[in-house]
Amino acid sequence: MENKLTFRPATPADMDRIVEIITQAKAQIKAMGSDQWQNGYPSRESIAEDMKRGYAYVITSTEEHSAKVIAAYGAVVFDGEEAYNHLEGKWLTEGDYVVVHRLAVGDEFKHRGMATEFMRRVEGMATMKGVGAFRIDTHRKNSYMAGLLTKLGFMLCGRVFYDGDERLAYEKRLGGFF
Repeated sequence: MENKLTFRPATPADMDRIVEIITQAKAQIKAMGSDQWQNGYPSRESIAEDMKRGYAYVITSTEEHSAKVIAAYGAVVFDGEEAYNHLEGKWLTEGDYVVVHRLAVGDEFKHRGMATEFMRRVEGMATMKGVGAFRIDTHRKNSYMAGLLTKLGFMLCGRVFYDGDERLAYEKRLGGFF
């Protein structure tokens, strides 16, 4: 059976699976020696807030089953990010941008291109809205995300801070909008 991927807004019915994926990601991050996501964040409450604001998105897969299974979760934000207003460095663009936060892939879907597909779907959404840039940040020790961002053509622009915790900030120009 051909694997069909669907990118869609998350619903409250998806909550338990999303929390499971986030919990798996927390364990992976801890195993890398990072303290990112080790203080209770992201929580069920932060995912519920993503849903309330319309930020919560999932990729579902029909891999080997007729039922769709959530493979990846992320928050897709077009409202800006306050921390990005205080970048130590220089963004590539000015104006509107899309941000992805809390991107996580279920363990059974890792190394199958789900994070790449999620990011490409977000790029497509942004381009359709006429948004010219994609910004994202990650912990210095998150080598998986840094590798993904490099592969997808993001440029390291500097550092941002959340409650004193440093994150590396990346940006990619989209769709010819500058």
